[in-house]
Amino acid sequence: MTGGTALFSKATTAKVRDPRLDFFRGIAMLIIFVAHVPSNLWTLYIPARFGWSDATEMFVFCSGFAAAIAFGGTFVKASFWYGAIRILHRAWQIYAAHICMFVFITTLVIAIDMLMVKSDMSYVDQLNLRWFLENTAQGLAGLFTLTYVPNYFDILPMYIGALMLIPIMMGLARINPFLAIGFSVVLYVASWVFGLHLPAEWHSDREWFFNPFTWQLLFFTGFSLSMGWIKPPPVRRPFFIAAAVFVIVSIPAATWSVAQHFEVLKSFRVLIWDLQNKTYFGPLRFLHFLALAYLAIAVVKGRERYLLQDWARPIITVGQNSLAVFLLSMGLAQVGGMVLDQIGRNGATFALVNLSGMMILIGFAYWCTLLKRQPWKSSAPGQKTPVSRASDRFSDGGHKVQPAE
Repeated sequence: MTGGTALFSKATTAKVRDPRLDFFRGIAMLIIFVAHVPSNLWTLYIPARFGWSDATEMFVFCSGFAAAIAFGGTFVKASFWYGAIRILHRAWQIYAAHICMFVFITTLVIAIDMLMVKSDMSYVDQLNLRWFLENTAQGLAGLFTLTYVPNYFDILPMYIGALMLIPIMMGLARINPFLAIGFSVVLYVASWVFGLHLPAEWHSDREWFFNPFTWQLLFFTGFSLSMGWIKPPPVRRPFFIAAAVFVIVSIPAATWSVAQHFEVLKSFRVLIWDLQNKTYFGPLRFLHFLALAYLAIAVVKGRERYLLQDWARPIITVGQNSLAVFLLSMGLAQVGGMVLDQIGRNGATFALVNLSGMMILIGFAYWCTLLKRQPWKSSAPGQKTPVSRASDRFSDGGHKVQPAE
């Protein structure tokens, strides 16, 4: 992290963006794809296997930071009500995307089940969608009211919940930013103390896998840094060493393949189990992510120019189109699992499915960027096209990238 300056560009300068935000969002999107391919050997090597936090934390933190860039300026420069309307519009977009993703993936697995030769396998059951298909009326009502949220489809509802809190945060920040930060912390603590949660299905006591009342703390940590309400700690050797030691020491306790061989580690895991709870975003997950984020930013500090080189452009492009890429990755991951079921699982097939999937996501991200720039629009003779102007943003060494989603 940088001392005396914002971690990334502040929300009030939305046209100038540090490439680190989109780079790390892009990394998170690719990891999320790998993590969702069923029975994928590559999941043994994702961050979730070596610590308490994972790509979900990266996604939520970066989403909060990007939300401040995209919407914070409206509250500040226009009015509170214009800002609130923009948030409602974005929440509606995410809600519609969630519904469409559910319908698409459900239709996909139903079609594959109908066409499958193997009768002992059901993709509908693997995604736990049987209840929905057998109780369609209740299922549709629950789907559209977000009271039916299957585990595979749980990230976007949590994101909607965090977005809907932004007007409250901005309203409190008009009085004092620390009131907004305090509200986020109090809501987090209250969720733990009183068990605040939202129901995930009608026929059981299961709750949303990602509790929005607790995960909002991470979302608004990124949001607050972006808005300048809080300052990141400076890069100092003692801080770097402390963060590195915490991350390294957490690996044996967080990794079951290691802990299972040591009684002391197994006992320790039992002791701290609730503190790393994913549904309620345990404090250990928060501390672990902050330590990793500090290490990442410290390593990149002063080297941001390398993220503007050709090798990083595909990852940044994925980060700039994170919502669209995420939606595609959820369906693509299921297709990848189906392909593995047919061709078998070995080193070569795992590489084929994972690398092909990543290439498809990167290509899709470039396609989305192309559509945003609308290169088919005519331009005056000698005038640069939108694509040319956008490419100059990288070639001139500046930090301008596409606006946040």
